[in-house]
Amino acid sequence: MEGLLFGTLELIGGLAMFLYGMNLMGNALEKSAGNRLKSILATLTKNTFSGFMLGLIVTLVIQSSSATTVMVVGFVNSGLMTLHQSIGVIMGANVGTAVTAWILSLTGIQGESLVLRLMKPDSFVPVLAFIGIILLMFSKRQKMRDVSHIFLGFAVLMYGMDFMSSAVKPLAENEGFRSVFLMFSNPILGILVGTVLTAIIQSSSASVGILQALSLTGAVTYGSAIPIVMGQNIGTCVTAMISSAGTSKNARRAACIHLLFNVVAVAIILPAFYLVDYFVDFGFMEQATNPLGIAVIHTVFKIFAVALLMPATSLLEKLSHRIVRDGKNDNRLNIPDDRLFTTPTVAVGACNSSVKTMGALSADLVMRSFKLIESFDEKEVEIITQGEDDVDKYEDALGSYLVKLSGLDLTPEDAAETSTMLHVIGDFERISDHAKNIADSCLELYEKKLAFSEQAMKEIGVLKSAVGEAMEMAVKAYETGDITTASLVEPIEQVVDKLKDSIRSRHIDRLKAGECTIELGFVLTDLLTNFERIADHSSNIAVSVIDIKNKNFDSHAYLNEVKHSSNEFNSLYSAYEAKYSI
Repeated sequence: MEGLLFGTLELIGGLAMFLYGMNLMGNALEKSAGNRLKSILATLTKNTFSGFMLGLIVTLVIQSSSATTVMVVGFVNSGLMTLHQSIGVIMGANVGTAVTAWILSLTGIQGESLVLRLMKPDSFVPVLAFIGIILLMFSKRQKMRDVSHIFLGFAVLMYGMDFMSSAVKPLAENEGFRSVFLMFSNPILGILVGTVLTAIIQSSSASVGILQALSLTGAVTYGSAIPIVMGQNIGTCVTAMISSAGTSKNARRAACIHLLFNVVAVAIILPAFYLVDYFVDFGFMEQATNPLGIAVIHTVFKIFAVALLMPATSLLEKLSHRIVRDGKNDNRLNIPDDRLFTTPTVAVGACNSSVKTMGALSADLVMRSFKLIESFDEKEVEIITQGEDDVDKYEDALGSYLVKLSGLDLTPEDAAETSTMLHVIGDFERISDHAKNIADSCLELYEKKLAFSEQAMKEIGVLKSAVGEAMEMAVKAYETGDITTASLVEPIEQVVDKLKDSIRSRHIDRLKAGECTIELGFVLTDLLTNFERIADHSSNIAVSVIDIKNKNFDSHAYLNEVKHSSNEFNSLYSAYEAKYSI
């Protein structure tokens, strides 16, 4: 009895180490992948196979299909990925997680040859742990510290696996333990046990690791392991299902597809397997399995599931629509999802995508407002008003999200980008405000039946073109991260300042000559002010792009230098001054 108690405690301790090591290694892998992971997940897939490869790669990187699926739910909820695009990614994530089982199968390697002994974890894990602690203690570079956490996480994971294996070895001669696993040969019971265990610890990799440790006792047969492994694949869906609570209908459908994929695969593959066994009589069913055998079962099931269901993605999508009916809970704006906080670097990428959407919307509103100056349309005013309200919502939601995100454990690059985005969303919001102001000025002209002179319209047209180019370049620079494009904005902004002063002086001359009215002058002043402010905020955005690309960047010093001591700036300024001459 005493031995059983201490064995149970050792098993619990080993499981704790195993889960902690997996979590430490996974988080470190995410941080080490950094921008590469963001770029991988930002690639929206056009077909199921490319989505499958995307899910496979991401899960190989972060070693967690649950984490990948939760990310997918978050992307669908944020509108950054369509439901159809998510299906292939979910399938790839299911296959990618099988790698962990193969790594853990190394604990079951038997043999005395030098090659086999070197492949055993107890031969190389201590070396990895030592390298990891040396890097952690003496390296100041964040990337090397991330590598140290990967090594240490893997070492803790493998030591935890070893602890669990040692704890269950005394059970090898226990007939009661063997009889329990004989019960699991019943497919229904085996699936139920695998599902419940994985649902509790919310990690199929950890659940499979426990089964691999138990298999070292020799009590786990292939007949009992197969249904348990299949149940583990169903149980891993619990994390995504919980994560989808309170999300949009398509996000809930993505989580539903994850569950359907595994349930349908088990419902088809397991009966087919037992049917073939009935006629062929697989002799290995009563044989004891081992960690390698469980890794093979895990992988073969996933490959068969993908081969079976990849051609039926449209059917899975239709089923998800039947289960999750249309409702009002939709995320109309592309606001990032809090579920992405589990992978901060991905959350930063999602924010960046949303800021780009916000910027494109602001730019569209400005161009719409410009058209109203020449041709007034009340419907366009309504569109601009609604759009400005949407941009306000973007700023509120993104601002709150970025503040939360900045409090997480970010890489220096992600922390800098998060800070920059907080500034940029304010500039985009102010640009939309000025678009609304221009629309209001046009509405005032329309209602009061006022009209600018032909000369004034020409001057406004020149200024409008200059402001439009500055703004479009700023938005393009932010979308592409192109410093060259960003550097072209400030010269135009300076030309806009000069144009504004010149137009104002010309208006005063026309006012003195009786060619214009004071009332029109008030409207013109409002327009000029809004034009100038749009150019100012465009300049701020362009400088932020340069800020993101250059570490330790001083924006004030940069602007001072380009304005007063840059031949390139002077040349560009002269070119734009000639282009936008009145």
